[in-house]
Amino acid sequence: MAVNSDGTKFLINPRWQHFSTAKASQLVLVDANDLGTMDRDDAPDPSAWSIHSAIHRFVPQGRAVLHLHPKYATVLASLKDPEIKPIDQTTARFYKRVAIDLSFGGIANEELEGERIAKSIGHHNTVMMGNHGVTTLAPTLAEAYDNMYYLERASRTLVLAYQTGQPLNLINDNLAEQTAKDWQVYKGAEFAHFEEMKRILDKEDPSYKD
Repeated sequence: MAVNSDGTKFLINPRWQHFSTAKASQLVLVDANDLGTMDRDDAPDPSAWSIHSAIHRFVPQGRAVLHLHPKYATVLASLKDPEIKPIDQTTARFYKRVAIDLSFGGIANEELEGERIAKSIGHHNTVMMGNHGVTTLAPTLAEAYDNMYYLERASRTLVLAYQTGQPLNLINDNLAEQTAKDWQVYKGAEFAHFEEMKRILDKEDPSYKD
């Protein structure tokens, strides 16, 4: 998550610490333009640094950036055609709104691979990373989180549909486009969703705020 106006200074999770145990005070403040970051005692994971620092340098809409390898989205990303086909209203949310990167260059622990990934994003807020995983980005963490949540839901629906072996019943282009636009009517729900998840965390384990 970027913390300055141009997005180059950002918070990143500590190296190799399980997400469920990370606390606010343990997040690491880094500068995407600092060439000495990986020499620090608290240096982040090399691939995390490669990907996130490049996005924060080159992608202006990426103030909040989530990069994950969730179960169903990663399965979909491993297919020759990882496009999210519009077969219901959740998959239609992503109709023609996903950057697809099919040029996997190995574990992104080198600067050039991070820059290649960042430059493949273009104007999109969702990235299907072939043979790798997925990334969502947005002006706020709430929007990036909501996008990742529904990306995994859409991927699950599509993967399960593929598993039936039956032909997909695709929504026609005009209706798919209209459905994608209609999601914007519920834009406020993205922020409510994030607040609700924080309320659940507050009940289960509020130590994340420490």
